[in-house]
Amino acid sequence: MPSGSTRFSLAGVAVRRGETCNVQIKISETYTGSDVSIPARVIRAKSPGPSVFVSAAIHGDEVIGTGIIHDLLAGGDLPIKAGTLILLPVVNVFGFENHDRYLPDRRDLNREFPGAQSGSLASRIARIMMSEVIEQCDYGIDLHAAAKTRINFPNVRGDLNDPEVRRIARAFGCELVIDGSGPIGSLRREACRVGCATIILEAGEPLKVDSDMLEIGVRGVRNILIELGMLDGEKIHPPFQSMVRKTTWVRAEVGGFLRFHVSPGDIVHKGQAVASNFGILGDHQNILESPVDGLILGMTTLPAVKPGEPVVHIAIPGKSISSLEKAVDQLDPEHLHGRLRSGLANHFPTLDTQD
Repeated sequence: MPSGSTRFSLAGVAVRRGETCNVQIKISETYTGSDVSIPARVIRAKSPGPSVFVSAAIHGDEVIGTGIIHDLLAGGDLPIKAGTLILLPVVNVFGFENHDRYLPDRRDLNREFPGAQSGSLASRIARIMMSEVIEQCDYGIDLHAAAKTRINFPNVRGDLNDPEVRRIARAFGCELVIDGSGPIGSLRREACRVGCATIILEAGEPLKVDSDMLEIGVRGVRNILIELGMLDGEKIHPPFQSMVRKTTWVRAEVGGFLRFHVSPGDIVHKGQAVASNFGILGDHQNILESPVDGLILGMTTLPAVKPGEPVVHIAIPGKSISSLEKAVDQLDPEHLHGRLRSGLANHFPTLDTQD
């Protein structure tokens, strides 16, 4: 839908300017023939403006995004002053019902875009999302958490070669903005291909809604709506922001049980200990070290590992490590970004020494 269009319909339901409407987007049927639908709320301002979708739980166990959208609506409809906003708190309805990342056929919905009308269950759902939502929008925000047994420090990802993607990625207000077009078949990659500038938020862990992660997400969506002239207010900026074009994983070298030296959001230096690996009877086996200067982007939450399994994900920022270190040291522990780090540190009680 071109920006400013007066006509808009979703799943056959026409929504006029100035109206708010709840819509059920049919995506499939149960074994008994009952409809399975994605719930959506469409909020249209009286004045023309961009069309934006906010989607969550494309992986059914990543419920942080559902919580973010729920919080956005908790006080009533957002006072959108221009344009159209589509909120989709649960895209993978099948996975959400089963607390599962995947669809019943074990396909990953976020690898099936743009989909096909006559394809698999996943492919058909992806095609409906493309035609009903994505191809009608100018911008998109897709909300994610980490995969099973992992946690992500909040970060935004998008193809920074696209000026509009870069614009909204920076506006969201995360400390880290990671460059990348996304995996083949992902929603954000295909959305950008059809002209809908789309980013994703990665925050927290599956099956959890952490209060600080929630606040990051709600603030970020509002920031983008303010940036696009759809919502009144002032954007809230992060204490610092760095573009990231490369990340790396530290992987286990032997099987064992980990004790950590770092937590998500920490600054690390090349050669610094990130985890110690112990045998199951407590004998010390080895120390895993950071291969680079960077910031801890994500970690495993399962301390039992086999050789080659991922332990710590490190972002290599575009800014100097010393400048980031100074910014982190100056964080107010009472404000959001300071509280977030404190909470994550408590989540990962760390060893004080390397042995």
